[in-house]
Amino acid sequence: MNVLETETRGSAAWLWLNRPELRNALNGELQDSLLEALKKIEREKDIRVVVLAGRGQAFCAGGDLSRMAQAAKLTQARAKAEAGRFAKLLYRMHTFPKPLIARVHGAAFAGGMGLVAACDLVVAAEEAEFCLPEVRIGLVPAMIGPYIVRAIGEQQARRYVLTGERLAAREAHRLGFAHECVPASELDACVEKLVKQLAQCPPEALARSKNLLRKVAKAPISPRLGLETARILAETRAGEEAREGIRSFLEKRRPKWSSQ
Repeated sequence: MNVLETETRGSAAWLWLNRPELRNALNGELQDSLLEALKKIEREKDIRVVVLAGRGQAFCAGGDLSRMAQAAKLTQARAKAEAGRFAKLLYRMHTFPKPLIARVHGAAFAGGMGLVAACDLVVAAEEAEFCLPEVRIGLVPAMIGPYIVRAIGEQQARRYVLTGERLAAREAHRLGFAHECVPASELDACVEKLVKQLAQCPPEALARSKNLLRKVAKAPISPRLGLETARILAETRAGEEAREGIRSFLEKRRPKWSSQ
């Protein structure tokens, strides 16, 4: 059985975590499969959006504890390399040029919550739960920490990292961690709606916008930042996507990149 299933739905690639008997716990094989799938999808021009989802009763229950127990017996260098694999995956997701949507149902715990935080958009079923339980078993949410802080802010991160308490989907929505919170029966429809909206946008502009957001997220507002953003706009405006977008608007037609 493949630990990761890839399904193409129109302009979107759906990546299904497929270890349902273990609530899609993350192991080395699954992490490597995700990295390989993203590498392949980046080259596929017809794929405009990536949806990350989980088979079975949960999105992802976090790291595989049996693997962690084995890792505890490794040399420090090997253990660091093992942890580095997950850090590489999270960074790859965070910097991926195509939009990533997390489709969350059931549990999204520990590393699973980290996967969600590394995505661009989050759609959660009302019964979904998030949790950072690492501290309760003597661990820390190390690699996912930067993404959690960016996603919910430092003050809220302090609460959920230090207490290990569960965060219900509706509260996650209120805090801004989940962009949408819908009944489970409407989960796929909500995701498909976002996919359709994203597919109307030109791919290069989406990639540039994601890069812009990373640049300005924590940057102080200053003349230097103003010059940098002006440079980005000037370069974008001179590109073919912008020229086609303006022409199509004036000619009252769909742009060439628009998904039908």
